[in-house]
Amino acid sequence: MDSPIGPLTIVVEGDAVVALDWVRPQRDDSHPVLEAALAQLGEYFAGQRQVFDLPLAPKVSDFQRRFGQAMCDIPYGETRTYGDLAKLMDRPAQAIGQACGANPIAVIIPCHRVMGANGLTGYSGAGGVETKVKLLQLEGAGGFLL
Repeated sequence: MDSPIGPLTIVVEGDAVVALDWVRPQRDDSHPVLEAALAQLGEYFAGQRQVFDLPLAPKVSDFQRRFGQAMCDIPYGETRTYGDLAKLMDRPAQAIGQACGANPIAVIIPCHRVMGANGLTGYSGAGGVETKVKLLQLEGAGGFLL
């Protein structure tokens, strides 16, 4: 799909989303989960959806799966720091940062809502911090300018 943050490809295996990539799709398949993901992302970018309701099956470790849920628990339009999540998960902030950067389903699993102690940090999606800022602005998270 084309989106305000560039072309996105949703990868579905079985009956779940396993990845979201910043590339033009190689194929244009039809699948009920893919159709739902496209619709929900469209609603999100239009400001009409705050929570995704999709089956997700990222190919990650148990820790990364729990961390992904912790990111999904950050409310729309709010942010948390790596330190906040490190305390919550009883892990070092470095492990949190690595797990955040390895998130295979960005946007839907909202790693853009995770910040450094001093504010904006990198973003693993195409466009880096600029894309992170666009997503935070879309959600109305205050004070982030390019």
